[in-house]
Amino acid sequence: MPLLSTSAYRPAALLANGHLQTIAASTLRRVPEVRYQRERLELPDGDFVDLDWSLAGREPALRLGIISHGLEGDSSRPYVRGMARALNQAGIDALAWNYRGCGGETNRLLRAYHLGDTDDLAAVIAHAVDVKHYPEIFLTGFSAGGNVTLKYLGENAARVPAPVQRAAVFSVPTDLKASSVHIGRWQNQLYLRRFMNSLKEKMRVKNAHLPGQLDLTELNQLRDFPQFDERYTAPLHGFASADDYYEQAASGRYLGGIRLPTLLVNALNDPFLPASCFPREAAAASQFFFLETPAGGGHVGFNEGGPAGTYYSERRAVDFFTRAVPG
Repeated sequence: MPLLSTSAYRPAALLANGHLQTIAASTLRRVPEVRYQRERLELPDGDFVDLDWSLAGREPALRLGIISHGLEGDSSRPYVRGMARALNQAGIDALAWNYRGCGGETNRLLRAYHLGDTDDLAAVIAHAVDVKHYPEIFLTGFSAGGNVTLKYLGENAARVPAPVQRAAVFSVPTDLKASSVHIGRWQNQLYLRRFMNSLKEKMRVKNAHLPGQLDLTELNQLRDFPQFDERYTAPLHGFASADDYYEQAASGRYLGGIRLPTLLVNALNDPFLPASCFPREAAAASQFFFLETPAGGGHVGFNEGGPAGTYYSERRAVDFFTRAVPG
């Protein structure tokens, strides 16, 4: 019954609430030590994703950590670079992959990425197994990337390659419909505006890249995720509606299918997550899915002292990946 009753995480003293913990981690942190080597992975449908590698030594190691970023993020985000550094310090190579359209260049197709798109993650993993020949692989993801990771592991456990051993994800909206409404609260308008501005700009860039294939007439009037997802995400990716997208893409419905040790850490004061994103019953019923709910941490925060200092998410992931018995 991997429902963890306690957490070792204690927020930095000056970060008194979830908003401060969230904002400090995303705006003040720098991780300059990580140096990536980029590789382009061509996908079966003619599109591509960009892979950023950070090796622990001069030669590839025997272990690899694959990092999936959050909504409208990329491999340059401090939480991704921090995880890459922590993995490298533990002797584990790191692969931070950028979703379609997130690597600094718009993708080729009209479609982009979405929070339930496990096929691209599967392609990245297959590349690490079949081409790079890593015998041991760990998965980690943040927010949207955590949702993709959990869904990938649970929707069809039989397709997960044997080298994939464990996973640790953080700040995950396992209930996408409830989360899409929750972030629209007045307390979260700062975050919502940033996301919406980024998503809208991507639509404008996409329209310039593929003229005549998108209708942007009401783009500026869209104010929240449900409106954007109804107008663009759902139809561009084969869903009947935003609600259909949320239902099919939400990782919460797949947790019971996970068949390898997997840790989810969601902070109780995360401003993005409603109560339904703390799947205690799923953890209590599983021997593989571990749920940890520290009182603090915010959204992708988990700072332990100073903006550039250590982060619990990194320390916890490495510990979960390397200890003899998970938990």
